[in-house]
Amino acid sequence: MTILVAGSAGHLGEAVMRVLRASGRPAIGIDARPSPFTDHVGSITDRAFLRTVLQDGVRSVIHAAALHKPHVVTHPHQAFVEVNLGGTLALLESASDAGVGSFVFTSTTSAFGSALAPAPGLPAAWITEDVAPVPRNIYGTTKLGAEHLCEMFARRGRLAVVVLRTSRFFPEEDDAAAVRNRFDRDNAQLNELLYRRVDLEDAVQAHLLAVDRAPGLGFARFIVSAPSPFRRGDLAALRRDPAAVVWRRFPAAQALYAARGWSMFDDIDRVYVSRRAVAGLGWAPRWGFAQALRRLRDGEDFRSPLARAVGRKGYHAGGPGGGFADGPYPVEA
Repeated sequence: MTILVAGSAGHLGEAVMRVLRASGRPAIGIDARPSPFTDHVGSITDRAFLRTVLQDGVRSVIHAAALHKPHVVTHPHQAFVEVNLGGTLALLESASDAGVGSFVFTSTTSAFGSALAPAPGLPAAWITEDVAPVPRNIYGTTKLGAEHLCEMFARRGRLAVVVLRTSRFFPEEDDAAAVRNRFDRDNAQLNELLYRRVDLEDAVQAHLLAVDRAPGLGFARFIVSAPSPFRRGDLAALRRDPAAVVWRRFPAAQALYAARGWSMFDDIDRVYVSRRAVAGLGWAPRWGFAQALRRLRDGEDFRSPLARAVGRKGYHAGGPGGGFADGPYPVEA
């Protein structure tokens, strides 16, 4: 069963291709940019190109191709509509016409938008798949629209589709200047594993499980984020003093942080809940906060070998806005 991976030059796409090739599973990588993991260079908006690549015995599609949040400053809104919406529609239609059995769409927790930001003084938001999204930029808007296209195809019986709303897995510095200026990258990303980050290897495993489970599910939507140690009863305290919650839950963490001069965030405003992905996909993420602490204790990098192998990529500029003036991921939008 050949798997087509759209977006094979990106963080997730490359990681998926690495795992598939290492396991001997047939896979075809496509991307608008050439890479060692891209077999065919072309656009997901090009239906003739899609017809050609889908003729190679493809039975499943992982759609991880998109314009991302950083491109908000380099690409016009119309480009997001054309790629994230138009490209997804073209890929759905082409996959349906080719008789593909399962389709996995990589969405984003950014689709929740303003639902992730409770007002000052309110408890942190408990984010499950039942929370209504309120997109706050063109990226979130088009990814949510693409989710709706996926659901439409599934509900009409044209494709079995699983939508995965993934949290952060990029290794680049934070998009918020205030975080970049105050926290070491590893410090910030370890903090995020508590509530809004997933290791790349765990994200790949969720996608491959979704490929296998999609025909039995018909349509499903899951949050993919490292399981959080927090509970609903912690939500108020997470806005006031998250460090106290973390040190109480992980007594050894405070000394590990102190030895590196690290600190906890002053405020945690949301908690992504991935229990449905664990139950519905049989997902068993390995690279969460507790595992990260054990690796720090042993003097090891807390990221998976796969995440380290893929490494940083930055984000191509390409659009009329030019490149980024402040690092690879400077957008606060």
